[in-house]
Amino acid sequence: MPDLRAPADTDLLQVLWCPFDHPPKEYMPRTVLFWRSAAEVTDILIAPPEPYAVQRADYLPEPCLLVPEQITEYPNPLELSKEVRSLLEDWSRWESAGDAVDSRYAPYPSEYYTINLSVAPGWKAGGWASWGVTDPKPQFCPACDTPMDPLLTIATHEWSSNNHSWIPYEMRQSTAPVRAGEPRPNQPAAIQIGRSYKQQLYVCPVSSQHPHTELMQ
Repeated sequence: MPDLRAPADTDLLQVLWCPFDHPPKEYMPRTVLFWRSAAEVTDILIAPPEPYAVQRADYLPEPCLLVPEQITEYPNPLELSKEVRSLLEDWSRWESAGDAVDSRYAPYPSEYYTINLSVAPGWKAGGWASWGVTDPKPQFCPACDTPMDPLLTIATHEWSSNNHSWIPYEMRQSTAPVRAGEPRPNQPAAIQIGRSYKQQLYVCPVSSQHPHTELMQ
């Protein structure tokens, strides 16, 4: 995946996590990152080993197919200047885009940006950070105090009821489980972070050997 900035001589990221809450800082799984070379992985397990103990069943991912897709997204409105936010509230500017913009947003134009263009929901590599539980909070490397980059977002849902524009076209006719007991299409890994939040991992751009940080939003 091109948005994963792998260290030299590596092209594979393995993320391991402990399926227990880890207070007091955050109630979410603790993660460990391993950068590896795919060419050196020769003894591949047919089925991943099961953990000896699990605190919460929704911390144990359901096996599912990963189909990465590159998209364009824009910053959370909280990261924009007052001047830019005021432009988003001017519906006449949105009207200049013609039929590409949903006219139902005319009474609250800034919501069109927030729901349809701003931070994409779902699991993703890189991209803009999702804020809401807290205001924007830059992450700094614990080792060298360098501003950190978003690496991976582990989301409870791929989309929600108010942002259908992010549903893949091939799935818009099937947004409910096909059979009882199957994960919902918008929650294929059956993971839940907090109260349907997201777990964000950040890494230091200076060195992959520096510890990464985690944030719930």
